[in-house]
Parts: sequence; C-alpha cells; structure tokens
Amino acid sequence: MRYSQDTMNSRSLIHRATATLPANGRWQRPIARPFSHIHPPRLRWNMTGKVLAILAKLFSGYTVRWIDCQPDMCQRVYFANHTSHLDAVVLWSALPPEVRCLTRPVAAKDYWERGRLRRHLAESFNALLIDRKNIKVHQSPVDQMLRAIGDTGSLIVFPDGGRNTDEEMSKFKSGLYYLAKKRPDLELVPVHMDNLNRVLPRGEFLPIPLLSCISFGAPIWLEAGEPKLDFLNRAREAVRRLKDA
Repeated sequence: MRYSQDTMNSRSLIHRATATLPANGRWQRPIARPFSHIHPPRLRWNMTGKVLAILAKLFSGYTVRWIDCQPDMCQRVYFANHTSHLDAVVLWSALPPEVRCLTRPVAAKDYWERGRLRRHLAESFNALLIDRKNIKVHQSPVDQMLRAIGDTGSLIVFPDGGRNTDEEMSKFKSGLYYLAKKRPDLELVPVHMDNLNRVLPRGEFLPIPLLSCISFGAPIWLEAGEPKLDFLNRAREAVRRLKDA
C-alpha cells in the first residue's frame, strides 16, 4: 500500500510524539533547540569528511532519488542492501550535509581497524565500529548503537550482514527489529544502492569510477504485535521494491 506524503508525515509525528512516556505519566512537548547546539562532539563536521564525501561522489557517480520521502533531521535508521565496502561511505556522503553530520554508519570493526589508513577513513565518516566476533550479552551491538546516537543522532545499517555478490539480498538479521523495538520513535528508512558492487569489487582495494543510484523510500515502523520474521521480511521487501520504483 502506498501512503500519501501527508499520511506519512502524520504517522511520523504520531510515532515521535508517543515514543516515550515521562516518569510523571504526563506527555511533555520537546524543547526546541538551535541546530548548532545538538551536534554530538564526535559527529562534528571536519575537512577530511568533506573531502571524503566529494571523493565518494566522484568515484561512484551516484544519483539520488527520494521516493515518498524527504531529507529530515529527525532521528532515523537508514537500512540498505550491502554489496561493497564502499556502501557505508557512499550512502553517508549522499545525505545532505546537515543530515550527514548527525548520522553514523555502522561498520565492521575488524575491517575498518585493519591499518592506519582505514582507521583514519572510518573516523572521517563518523563510522560506528562494531565488533562482529566478540559479542557480549551486556555489550550488545544494538545497545551500542542506541547509546551512540543518544536523542539526536541517526544510523546507517546493513541488515543483510555480509556483502551480497549477486542481485538477491540475503535474509535480514534481527538487529533492525530490536532497534525498532527498543526505539519505536525512530523512522526506519529503506534504501536501495544499485551498482556499488561494481565500483569496488570484492578483493579490490581501489575503486573503479562508475555510475550508481541510491534510492530512499518511505519510512516504516514496527507495528504493534508484529512478529520479528514478518517485520524483517517487510523491511527487506521495502528495500527490494525501490530497485524497480
């Protein structure tokens, strides 16, 4: 079902307004703060990040489509298909600057901490590095993500886990479901990235300049009582539909 923009905006406001009930049991209007006052220290804009965003645009040659969705500084989780190590950088760079500086791509710690250059690049695009091998109950990746964004930041995640080598996406892992369950106020924005696997093929270090396309779709939310598998299949289908939209 395709909702109108007014309908989606209404749903967005409802989800944001009803996400958290204060301890006193009364709803409170959020305090408006100037944009310059809400930048987390680690997300402040820097020159290296600007250069990296320009290079990502140059090498990927991407075009951006916003389908039933518009750029917004509200807290979001952008979830996309994963085909290349460049996905996180390119998707981050495709966001408008004012949104980009509040958004942290989630990336694999074992890859981006391998060597000084990769570590520096990860810092430049505000990557949130997650240890995929040493996961502890009291230090779950989902809890790390939520602590990192606080009440102002957004995330970029790749729910299919590892990179796909063909056109078919892998089944989504459960992290997106638990993010939505713990923070129902977050807008979940599907993103489809086309042709990025050819820009940086598996096993290659240097990108090959090509044309690619990044499509942002209408936000979704976890519905009340929706089973985990049903939600993950619905989220995966939201990404897949963008390819043909």
